[in-house]
Amino acid sequence: MSLGALRPSSLVDQATRRLRDQITSGEWPVGTRLPGETTLAKDLGVGRSTVREAVRALAGAGLVRARQGAGVFVVATEPAEDWPARLRRAAVVHVYEVRTLVEVQAARLAAERRTDADVAALHEALAARRAAAAGDDAAFVDADIALHAAVVAAAHNPVLTDLFAEFVPALRRGLIDLVDLLGLRHGDGNPGDDTHAALVGAVARGDAEAACRTLQGELDHTLALLREAARTTGTSGTSGTSGP
Repeated sequence: MSLGALRPSSLVDQATRRLRDQITSGEWPVGTRLPGETTLAKDLGVGRSTVREAVRALAGAGLVRARQGAGVFVVATEPAEDWPARLRRAAVVHVYEVRTLVEVQAARLAAERRTDADVAALHEALAARRAAAAGDDAAFVDADIALHAAVVAAAHNPVLTDLFAEFVPALRRGLIDLVDLLGLRHGDGNPGDDTHAALVGAVARGDAEAACRTLQGELDHTLALLREAARTTGTSGTSGTSGP
């Protein structure tokens, strides 16, 4: 079956889309061997290199897999869910468990690697968190996350920084929901100020053990609240966090 020639703009994207449509529509079910590069290039009206890039994109989406000496075969009819999408639908308890593993070690690295500029940024973030106590829950949570992001940034590991940034949307929703659900700011607009000040102090003076211990305690407390909220509401923990 001819796939129809493509117009000469964004050829790789167009080729990828056209081939993906063949798979997701069921025209090429799981187990089907894709036509060879030459055939696909002729049907699509593009060069073999364009076909190669398109097939590589399909493989990256988990739709096809090359078998040595046999060709390229369809292995799924729906693209693999990307990491941000998985985080969006994950229970916040699960996200928070992973956050704890990542962030506690980031605090250790931050204490070992922080610069004067990092220390200044941490103190500014702590002051901003305190100032946000006068605002609504969303503003306070944003300031809290910014402080934690400053700790991660002080670790000077771009992979950790990017990973934490991926967590932020899910964490933000969860924190705002939990603060509201449990009334964590009723009577105290700035819960957890002492632990956050202790964390900043430990990183600033280069005390890695104290930084880890302080952050572990804070995050464990929050995680316990999340689990309790999940049990109370009968959910899997779809939102939330403590002081925060």
